[in-house]
Amino acid sequence: MKLLHLAASPRGPRSESLAVAATFLDTVREVKPDVTVDEWNLWDGTLPPFGPDAVSAKMTVFAGEQPSGPAAEAWQAAIATFRRFDEADTYLFSVPMWNAGVPYILKQFIDVVSQPGLAFGFDPETGYTGLLRGKRAVVVYTSAVYGPSRPPAFGADFQAPYFEDWLRWAGVTDISPIHLRPNLATADADAARQAAHTRAREVAKLLTADR
Repeated sequence: MKLLHLAASPRGPRSESLAVAATFLDTVREVKPDVTVDEWNLWDGTLPPFGPDAVSAKMTVFAGEQPSGPAAEAWQAAIATFRRFDEADTYLFSVPMWNAGVPYILKQFIDVVSQPGLAFGFDPETGYTGLLRGKRAVVVYTSAVYGPSRPPAFGADFQAPYFEDWLRWAGVTDISPIHLRPNLATADADAARQAAHTRAREVAKLLTADR
């Protein structure tokens, strides 16, 4: 079992999503001490940009050609990023809600690794095919104000639907969500927090049982 934790929160010890993710990882290590864990802080500066050169490279490859010049360099950076992602068989994503969606750094990661021949294939008659096979994903969702039972004035959820649609599009269909929302301006934040950490331990035990 090789587990990759992709942290999309920049808040360090003050992050609710990272705290729940830490509970999951601690439980995994307790149950399976020989597990390999790669910690990837998406804010650490290693994520390449996805700008004009990278877009040019993607569309060139999509057309069945080879990129050249700066586009070729951007393509190699995207491949290297994808390879680190693809090496794991189990993913842990810590995803706080930003403006009803996901942090821009996570969207940048998605744009970098979502490349033809790597994350997906395409047929003009049948459409897209996800190329990630045998992967499992655990996703920790947090939000400060939004909650599924709250009225629209407290926000909307473009976080989980968007992110899980991308996972399935790329071929990852074994998805275990863990929710802690809302965790601010609510009377039962402590109870919700305890439930999320309990759920993290349960999911960790289930996922390590057969690996």
